[in-house]
Amino acid sequence: MTSAFLFVIALGLSAALVVVWRNTRLAARAEAIRAFPLPRGLYDKLREKFPHLTLKDCQLVGHALRHFFLAHLKSGRKFVSMPSVVADELWHEFILHTKSYEQFCMQAFGRFMHHTPAVVLGSAKISNAGLRRCWWHTCREEHIDPRKPTRLPLLFALDAKLGIPGGFRYVPDCGIPRREGTDAVSGAVVYCAGEFSSPDFDGGTDGLDDAASAEGGDGGSGCGGGCGGGGD
Repeated sequence: MTSAFLFVIALGLSAALVVVWRNTRLAARAEAIRAFPLPRGLYDKLREKFPHLTLKDCQLVGHALRHFFLAHLKSGRKFVSMPSVVADELWHEFILHTKSYEQFCMQAFGRFMHHTPAVVLGSAKISNAGLRRCWWHTCREEHIDPRKPTRLPLLFALDAKLGIPGGFRYVPDCGIPRREGTDAVSGAVVYCAGEFSSPDFDGGTDGLDDAASAEGGDGGSGCGGGCGGGGD
């Protein structure tokens, strides 16, 4: 064999080892997100804010919050926006347990993930891109086609499912009859998941377009001053 051929083989093996290492690290971080024990008393704090929630309801919120963290990880640790009021509240309570949250972030992301308030699509491009990334990866987590959803991923269905006052309510199909964009019973604003693929809000579909290429990545932050976005 020539030295050039051996060099090509060595280069290929090195590249393969890097891919294996990155995938192994990604899997370890994903497992940390799924398995990290939430601090004691966290659900009690959530029930103080939403007294009608049962323990089972709180556990469902915890499960949805883990899906949000997985979306951040699988996007390559890019900015993701929070789409649920109740999951946002649990996230905020988690952050108040400083040592536990910092330990979680280091195991899950290798750095701190800052809190950002729950949002819906609007005029802010950064928030919109983060929301679209969150939509893409939570759909993929639950084997839903993010461009043609027939149902909602848990994180986007959570507020309506649990009857959260002031929560965000989504429908998967824009063709479902609605009364001027509001729920016919509660009068709450209803948002259409199909709009995540629409450029009508900010002239593009940033976040959704980059989600496929970023999936499984573990590279650039895309978060500027801090992973996850700005401060509280």
